[in-house]
Amino acid sequence: MLKSVITGEMPANEELGKRLKQAALDLSAKQMLLKEKKIPVLVVFEGWGAAGKGSVLGKVIQRIDPRFFRVDTMSVVSEDEARRPFLYRYFKRIPESGRFSFLDGGWADEIVRDRVVGGMSDKEYQKRIVSVKRFERTLTDNGYLVLKFFFNIGKDEQKKRLEGLRERKITRWRVSDDDLEQNRRYKEYEDAYCAYLNETNQSTSPWYVIDAADKKWAELQVLDIINQGIDTAMKNNGKAVPILQNVFPLVKTPKLADITFDGKELTEEEYDKELDKCRKKLSKLHNELYRRRIPVVLCYEGWDAAGKGGNIKRITSALDPRGYEVHPIASPEPHEKARHYLWRFWTRLPKDGHVAIFDRTWYGRVMVERLEGFCSENDWQRAYNEINEFEKELDDWGAIVIKFWVHIDKDTQLERFTERQNTPSKQWKITEEDWRNREKWDLYETAVNEMLEKTNTAYAPWIVLESKDKKYARIKALKTVIKAIEARL
Repeated sequence: MLKSVITGEMPANEELGKRLKQAALDLSAKQMLLKEKKIPVLVVFEGWGAAGKGSVLGKVIQRIDPRFFRVDTMSVVSEDEARRPFLYRYFKRIPESGRFSFLDGGWADEIVRDRVVGGMSDKEYQKRIVSVKRFERTLTDNGYLVLKFFFNIGKDEQKKRLEGLRERKITRWRVSDDDLEQNRRYKEYEDAYCAYLNETNQSTSPWYVIDAADKKWAELQVLDIINQGIDTAMKNNGKAVPILQNVFPLVKTPKLADITFDGKELTEEEYDKELDKCRKKLSKLHNELYRRRIPVVLCYEGWDAAGKGGNIKRITSALDPRGYEVHPIASPEPHEKARHYLWRFWTRLPKDGHVAIFDRTWYGRVMVERLEGFCSENDWQRAYNEINEFEKELDDWGAIVIKFWVHIDKDTQLERFTERQNTPSKQWKITEEDWRNREKWDLYETAVNEMLEKTNTAYAPWIVLESKDKKYARIKALKTVIKAIEARL
């Protein structure tokens, strides 16, 4: 792609200056329209070392109100980021609606460098390619404008620029060992970049190769493409996106109506004995998880008053408090609502060797958001595949992912609601919204059945916890977690 793309002919200086001025004015005007339309824009500057990415980036952001953009330099992976999934450091930097995020360097540079220098295997490389294409598509499907620029210069020009930077004390710091290695192995890098760009050049997030031989010409190319991209995004804003066919192996799961509670109860004596045994076993396993750097993600969904809180409490009672975190998920905050719905979960993922427990999860998209009209039908229909992809990223990272549906019947819920309402110390647990949701039991049951059917994968299974007897459900959850960890170890 680097060798075949046609970038156009650079205009004469006078025309170049006029066009640059107009393109800058256009971007300033379009920025306000983006804000009104609430369209988020992610701009990624990739390319050769010393190709002028930073200089052009500095010029472009001068045309935008500084309150509505941020810039991140992605050349160095922090220790914390290295302990998270590959896409974590990129997903957490996506912009809010109506704002820009500029990345100086990105996933292309990281993957190609690991491919050429780090000895990344073909299998791992292809896995990363799939991850990137899914990541970019899920952003564009959810209304993001993704613009990817590759700044291209030849080997001799790169060498000349690197030497010029090194000669001056004030600019010497801008030349890294990676830049020098890249120039020495230019042909290897060029082949790797060409392959990567070809494999990730998608219609919804295409690559734009920038002729970076002249800085002003490079700036004009970038400004023109950003302006064109914004025009297209505003025309297509709100357009329905085709629903992808499922490609993930699913495990058949029973419908909620077919699940019985017969024989699923424990005496106090049985419960105390099993609880003590499970706690001791899980406590030992938690140490082993940390030693082997295996992350665990536990997800809790279920009916109101089904006993999620008590279940989580028994799990955490066996864990070292330094190695886990519980995330109670409520309605999204304004800064969360202004981003991709998965953003607030990506940013709460555990470090390797740690445990993250989610009290309510990303499945709100296909339950409460679906039923309360907080998203369009196209949004929640598309979400099944997006969620399966998200959980596949966690599995590929090495995480143990377990999802619990805490289940009770309608009569049991009514009993517990009534008890809460009539007990002063428990009244805080019951709200008008709980009663209102109860009226939609049948609608929720339909949504949950579809959720279980479409997202019960082998790598992130759903486990139904029959919680008419809370003691039984707690022990079942503990044993499920223990079994999954032992299987992995």
